[in-house]
Amino acid sequence: MRPILHAPAKPSRRRRSARVEALASLPLFFPLKGCKVVLAGGTDAAAWKAELLAAAGAVVHVYAEHLDETFAALLTSGSVKGSYVHHERTWCADCLDGASLAIGDAASDGEAQAFFCAARAAGVPVNVIDRPAFCEFQFGSIVNRSPVVIGISTNGVAPILGQAIRRRIETLLPAGLRDWAALAGRVRSSVLATLSAGSERRRFWEGFTDLAFSSRSIPDAEDERAIDALLNEAGVVAAGRVTIVGAGPGDAEHLTLKAMRTLQSADVILFDNQVDDTVLELARREAKRMLVGRSGDLETTDEDIRDRMVKLSRQGKHVVRLKSGDVISREDTQDDLQRLGDAGIPVSLVPGISAAPQHVLDVQDTPARSHSATGLRS
Repeated sequence: MRPILHAPAKPSRRRRSARVEALASLPLFFPLKGCKVVLAGGTDAAAWKAELLAAAGAVVHVYAEHLDETFAALLTSGSVKGSYVHHERTWCADCLDGASLAIGDAASDGEAQAFFCAARAAGVPVNVIDRPAFCEFQFGSIVNRSPVVIGISTNGVAPILGQAIRRRIETLLPAGLRDWAALAGRVRSSVLATLSAGSERRRFWEGFTDLAFSSRSIPDAEDERAIDALLNEAGVVAAGRVTIVGAGPGDAEHLTLKAMRTLQSADVILFDNQVDDTVLELARREAKRMLVGRSGDLETTDEDIRDRMVKLSRQGKHVVRLKSGDVISREDTQDDLQRLGDAGIPVSLVPGISAAPQHVLDVQDTPARSHSATGLRS
């Protein structure tokens, strides 16, 4: 019997079949180009909402007898995309006819309720600024790399936290992401015409995404050779492969960035019972998830798992074998490599944090180890 090299991590929750956790609200992206939006109020807070709506292409009808200085300057300078129409009077129910959204800035609950009820009666989604009880939707924090737009919501309970999350995301995104996204829009028709649906297109976009997050300069959309090279590479029928990934002590917070990227490219994931649901939720939604090992009445031997990896990879699939802990330190990983190598299956390792009994390791007591080498048996 082989010695146990590390204590298995305990999953924090019972295994569930659902792949999406409960949502406080549904994030939607609402195109507003050319749409009428009613905004009642002329304060600085209303000006920020007006600028945001017009940036999305809306025609913002502003109803206010008086405009604060910031709002007046905004109307003078105009919008980068949409437009403003100022009505020097207070709003009325008829103003809401044909509107796509209604935004109000109310001085009292009574005024807020009147605007809310009028919008509801007109069938227009409504938001009263800083009054959650009179909001059918919220404005979250935004990371703008348009056409890439990232919305962050705390469902109105912690806006400062949402802003802090936005700042963190801003630091992770490369400066050129906006241009790569624009290039994606320009080559999309070529991809649809050249590559078949399914694995070919996904392989192209995965490669394209890797380039977008690299330091490589953006190819000119008119450079047919550069675009054709990407298309031809994706058009080559890819052989199946296996990536053995260390999930760390079990939950998503201990995953490496490389492990997360690997989960996003998987076709099939074979995972241990020690891997928490939060890790699986980071995988590509279309990936098939298969629990292996020992769990209740289920018992899959190591040889059965290896046979399954060989079979699935020979079907042209990218198989991810997700294990708790650091796969490099696990003895069964060497047996996996031997079996896959004998079968001629390309395989690579993505190390993880050790799932030692102590959850917090003193780095001074942990010997340094290099994980840079990824050349394995083929």
